Amino acid sequence: MATTSPADAGLPPAPRVWPAAGAGLAAVVFAAVLFALEGGQQGVLFIVALGLGVALYHARFGFTSAFRQLMAVGHGERLRAHMLMLAVATALFAPLMAVGTTAFGGDLGGYISPLGASVAFGAFIFCVGMQLGGACASGSLYTVGSGQTSIILTLLGFVVGSVWGAHDFGFWLQPALVGPTISLADTSWGYAGGVLIQFLIIGSIVAATWLIERRLAPPHRAEPPHERGWRRALRGAWPLWGGALVLAVLNAATLWLSGRPWGITSAFALWGSQALSAVGGDPGSWYYWSEPHAGGLTTSILADRTSVMNIGIIVGAMAAAAWGGTFRITHDLPWRTIAARLIGGVLMGYGARIAFGCNIGAYFGGIASLSLHGWLWGIVGLGGTMVGLKLRPLFGMAVPRRNDTSV
Repeated sequence: MATTSPADAGLPPAPRVWPAAGAGLAAVVFAAVLFALEGGQQGVLFIVALGLGVALYHARFGFTSAFRQLMAVGHGERLRAHMLMLAVATALFAPLMAVGTTAFGGDLGGYISPLGASVAFGAFIFCVGMQLGGACASGSLYTVGSGQTSIILTLLGFVVGSVWGAHDFGFWLQPALVGPTISLADTSWGYAGGVLIQFLIIGSIVAATWLIERRLAPPHRAEPPHERGWRRALRGAWPLWGGALVLAVLNAATLWLSGRPWGITSAFALWGSQALSAVGGDPGSWYYWSEPHAGGLTTSILADRTSVMNIGIIVGAMAAAAWGGTFRITHDLPWRTIAARLIGGVLMGYGARIAFGCNIGAYFGGIASLSLHGWLWGIVGLGGTMVGLKLRPLFGMAVPRRNDTSV
């Protein structure tokens, strides 16, 4: 007698008990170690990162897919979710930056960086790499946590590219390549004026995506969720707006707790540079580690905020995927996929370092901090997305068509 699987019957998959238990145990042990050795700030940040991992997984909150769907088929639903996230984060960031003090009494400030060639070129190649690597910075972490181990190749390339970018960082900070540092809060109305200008920009982008969809794209109907209510919150797919709100709130919590917004890729530069030092290299002589990040090369991973949060995102996503029944370890990749993952990771790693951040640190954190370099990152990144879409078929990767928004 033939049996019917839960998926075939339209039911959600059963929880993967052992991976869920392993992720839960890892979270408890790691949090306990952090609280004991590094204090409350690192421990609480790890817990915030667990929440980020859960939210990224359940909402499938993609930066790669949002840019791809807009540029390939004209669908702006995911980009509008970005705008909701940025609007809420802006409203939360502004009063925190105006006060300027963290929950632990330290200095607090946003990600405000100069405009210039480094941001433009870095964002461009980062977004080319997003389309080849299969995920952005945050996407790489939560997809690895959910069992898609092929993205480990993207992370490996990320580390290599980040070290390369740290090596070249001094070149990109030459006066001829660096422009002014501009915050929208630098108005006579201060942060209130900056927030108003930001909301006008965000509203204009939302309106533009609606117009693009009406002209280019057919209506998109989302599949109804298998789970509803609290069961959907724990095991099902979240609506994009839900993911946007949670990410905005948790990024603001990160700012309030640590003094800086959420970031990801600086940890990759640290891990790779420490590995290079261990085999006889001398990254400590580079401008990146001797000037703007002096002393950072000797930082323990447990003491590094970004490293701790990256680990938390992976563990949180693993727990969410296992409890949702979707945790699977992938293997047997075609060689073209392997090449795309590695190349994409290197491009993203290098681009993130010279652009003062990735889709999280520069785009999300920069815009929420009212820095114009975040908007420059996003605008140039759309151009990089177009180039990445042209390159995807060379590696056997699909490009969305007008009637397909699943890729």
